[in-house]
Amino acid sequence: MVGNDWVNSYLEAILAAEPGIGDSKYSDSKSSLLLRERGHFSPTRYFVEEVITGFDETDLHRSWIQAAATRSPQERNTRLENLCWRIWNLARQKKQVAGKYAKRTAKRHLLRERARLEATADMSEDLSEGEKADVPGEILTPTDSSKGRMSRISSVDVFENWFAQHKEKKLYIVLISLHGLIRGENMELGRDSDTGGQVKYVVELARALGSMPGVYRVDLLTRQVSAPDIDWSYAEPSEMLNPLDTDTDQEHGESSGAYIIRIPFGPKDKYVEKELLWPHIPEFVDRALSHVMQMSKALSEHIGGGKPVWPVAIHGHYADAGDSTALLSGALNVPMVFTGHSLGRDKLEQLLKQGRPKEEINSNYKIMRRIEAEELCLDASEIIITSTRQEIEEQWRLYDGFDPVLERKLRARMKRGVSCHGRFMPRMVVIPPGMEFHHIVPHDVDNDGEGARDDENPQSPDPPIWSEIMRFFSNPRKPMILALARPDPKKNLVTLVKAFGECRPLRELANLTLIMGNRDDIDELSSTNASVLLSILKLIDKYDLYGQVAMPKHHKQSDVPEIYRLAAKTKGVFINPAVIEPFGLTLIEAGAHGLPMVATKNGGPVDINRVLDNGLLVDPHDQQAIADALLKLVSDKNLWTRCRQNGLKNIHLFSWPEHCKTYLSRIAGCKQRHPQWQSTDFENSDPDSPSDSLRDIKDISLNLKLSLDGEKGEGKSTNLDNEESSSERKAKLEKAVSTLAPKSTSTEKVDGSGKIPTLKRRKYIFVISVDCDKASDLLQVVKTVIEVGGRNGSSIGFILSTSMNVSETHSTILSGGLNPQDFDAVICSSGSELYFTSSASEDKNKLPYALDSDYHSHIEYRWGGESLRKTLVRWISSVHEKKKGQHDGEILSEDVSSSSNYCLSFKVKEPTLVPPVKELRKLMRVQALRCNAVYCKGGTKLNVIPVLASRSQALRYLLVRWGVDLSKMVVFVGDSGDTDYEGLLGGVHKTVIVKGVTSDATARVLHGNRSYPLEDVTPVNSSNITGADQCDRECIQAALEKLGVKT
Repeated sequence: MVGNDWVNSYLEAILAAEPGIGDSKYSDSKSSLLLRERGHFSPTRYFVEEVITGFDETDLHRSWIQAAATRSPQERNTRLENLCWRIWNLARQKKQVAGKYAKRTAKRHLLRERARLEATADMSEDLSEGEKADVPGEILTPTDSSKGRMSRISSVDVFENWFAQHKEKKLYIVLISLHGLIRGENMELGRDSDTGGQVKYVVELARALGSMPGVYRVDLLTRQVSAPDIDWSYAEPSEMLNPLDTDTDQEHGESSGAYIIRIPFGPKDKYVEKELLWPHIPEFVDRALSHVMQMSKALSEHIGGGKPVWPVAIHGHYADAGDSTALLSGALNVPMVFTGHSLGRDKLEQLLKQGRPKEEINSNYKIMRRIEAEELCLDASEIIITSTRQEIEEQWRLYDGFDPVLERKLRARMKRGVSCHGRFMPRMVVIPPGMEFHHIVPHDVDNDGEGARDDENPQSPDPPIWSEIMRFFSNPRKPMILALARPDPKKNLVTLVKAFGECRPLRELANLTLIMGNRDDIDELSSTNASVLLSILKLIDKYDLYGQVAMPKHHKQSDVPEIYRLAAKTKGVFINPAVIEPFGLTLIEAGAHGLPMVATKNGGPVDINRVLDNGLLVDPHDQQAIADALLKLVSDKNLWTRCRQNGLKNIHLFSWPEHCKTYLSRIAGCKQRHPQWQSTDFENSDPDSPSDSLRDIKDISLNLKLSLDGEKGEGKSTNLDNEESSSERKAKLEKAVSTLAPKSTSTEKVDGSGKIPTLKRRKYIFVISVDCDKASDLLQVVKTVIEVGGRNGSSIGFILSTSMNVSETHSTILSGGLNPQDFDAVICSSGSELYFTSSASEDKNKLPYALDSDYHSHIEYRWGGESLRKTLVRWISSVHEKKKGQHDGEILSEDVSSSSNYCLSFKVKEPTLVPPVKELRKLMRVQALRCNAVYCKGGTKLNVIPVLASRSQALRYLLVRWGVDLSKMVVFVGDSGDTDYEGLLGGVHKTVIVKGVTSDATARVLHGNRSYPLEDVTPVNSSNITGADQCDRECIQAALEKLGVKT
């Protein structure tokens, strides 16, 4: 029939979109229209839930209904046919998105398998027989013997043993959480998207850690906000967190306890969302570094016996804080811990599946910058803390820097004492969030389902929220099935209502309560939330659930415990039917109130139920399974009682003290490292001494101390990168120093037995970090800056920061007619070498520079050394193979003369043909090699240095080691530069961008294929950054005056 053509095209579109979805018995047009009412397959539900999962197609559904109601048959058919074509187009889009996802997955799998093979080949020389038999596969699943117990509990014994041996320890821990509004009391959770569960988590973690034995001080660093529309409390520089348990016998002292420390950074007088904080991360790092150093000095007087007390760990929360933590832990050389809370790659995959363009996603969420920060966290962290195993298996494995198969192999080698060849994977540890149970008093429940009244005040009235809920029920004495979630499709509440409505025995035995946030008018909600609520209201009407379902419009946060109590009083059940639940904190809250649970089998509830053993897990897509599980718990009183008792008995395993025991045991297992100098002096020399200049270093000792963490060889370390003895590293370093210059020259080495170098007496320090293609252009900038700053005896000091090694730097200085003594220090090889200039020696073969060997021990963390070099050589061969048709000669070659023990240099003969730096980083990360790759000198050179080494980090080292004030520094850069250029722009130092000294062609080669735009990380309208239109005295002088620098 012509009038039914739209039905045929509709069904054809569905069949084309998903072969096999349409069953022959539903192909009849008449039955197709009625199936939606019967609760079976319907075309409308199909395209809403399956064709483009994640899109809100409520409007399309409404249009379909309106079109079907059109009186004119011709107009109705035309409109319905147009809708059919739209559905077909949506189905095609879904196919395209699925195809792209499949290609990305296949490419990632191929790259990872290749990396595993190469890594295994490198390590095959000393593999044990057991390892050789290992076949790459899935993560090992827990054995039956571990069932009913989470792995995190086993580490408590480690903590107790460790604490028994270190009772005198007084630990200092630093937590970092940057975005949102953080305060200890009256948290404004839900005020905006940045002030949510993470804020509550970090505050409670800090408070709990501060109350633990052996922990002296905890600092939670966050952003200071003094905006006019924000409460004044967020502008307070510090806030002490009052301990929950005031009866504890924890030793208290000056500066002890847990504190929120608010660091000012970013736009002043303005509260900004987290996506706009990226350009200001360096400023936070600099200010946080100053705070930690001041606190370390203060604690040295209180509990350190005059020795600095460094953080035992720095723990970053979310990607922005993780990026900060990586830089801060690198600057201080202390262990890093990271918790992602939510991950960028997972979010990117979900958004791409919805068909959203990658450019739009990155523009809205700065997602690529976030992902790079998370990759850096994998490079730098000792431990990654997750809430569930699902987060490891399904989210972290999406990252280049984490492969669970390779991680397992490396962990096995480490335990057997076999070399890992410079490879490292952070330890993934599942530690579920803790809860505060001190305010929860589960009420006894009698056999008839009546809860006992408050014993202390039996006449106390019921909480108002109880009457607000019970007014919905015709029989409020029936057990209550409670769901507490946002009206979001992923929370699967519609399926729950269907399961309840279609199971008559369940409806007769129980009531259903849905706490779905707060609302005044459904029309004021987002279209997605409104759609879910409308669907639920229609189902209530369809199944005639009036008097059996409660949907209160409002509740306060303080009402939530009372809602749990009400459900427990009626011998009810808590349910979380989400499609995927990353953790499930509400399940723990329900268990603490004695409520058995029914929960999704996808995600965190699996781990929670393994510990609490207080409920049943179901397939969230199986409507019948949900109804059966609820009916089983409600109808079987013995099962209900057993689940309640199990939950109450085991809930302490999710308390904050238990969380902190596991947390501290993991930190205790880290290889402790901290700033360790050849000199034991904590204070630098007198800054007022007229001879305190880096230029006056003479007669210094060659005694090198190279142990990363200052250990004297006592005990056996089990860390992955503990592969060489200190004597081997010392020999390698001395060999490296000898290769930095021609064999006819040598340099001195700084240690604490000689005169301590310092720049503290300088009024300003000019750091010249301009990256020019030609040496003549660099010399012009250097001469101009020195001319502006003044020479010899001036209050202004100079540091030259380049990608060249010390020998090349020295030759460049001399070729321009400059004197090495014009500079206080030189930073060489892209930040992997630091030298202080010394007086000219009578020995003409000796370069007038003294190597700061402490800097080497400071940056050698995770350095891959020879294994990294071999991998890079293989990469060069692969580049030549791929470009064989485009170029006949060499594209890349190893530059042995410019390399050192902490910098692998390569010559780039065809910059346009080499892969971008992001591809090189990916290659290194998939093989568990941690490094910082920098294209420099206009793309004609590649330097590969330790992962936490850079020119900007070298400046922070001057603060940590020599007490140089970063705010006194003025950094000169070009309008473009090497691929580490962005790190030089932000911070508390002042920056002058000298324009016209780098070519646009070079900028396109080096920065044309970045993971994220440079604009995403460049501070805008910063008072610390200005430009000089030309490289001449007048322009630079004017730029300095804008910055308030008087020469």
